[in-house]
Amino acid sequence: MAIIIDAIYENGVLKPAEPLPLAEQQKVRVTVEPTISWADRTAGMLKWTGDSEALERAACEPEFGVLES
Repeated sequence: MAIIIDAIYENGVLKPAEPLPLAEQQKVRVTVEPTISWADRTAGMLKWTGDSEALERAACEPEFGVLES
């Protein structure tokens, strides 16, 4: 069973954001993938010349939504 968790890397140790359903001393395989915003993941799909924070704000904030137009 695969589990996907969020964790923070501090002082050389990965610290899970929440408790894991694992037994003590259980061996696991870890794949580390840095968390990046969807705007950074999809960069290049639009001809956007601004920064990723501005794009994410424009796409996610309700004031810029379709229902507001």
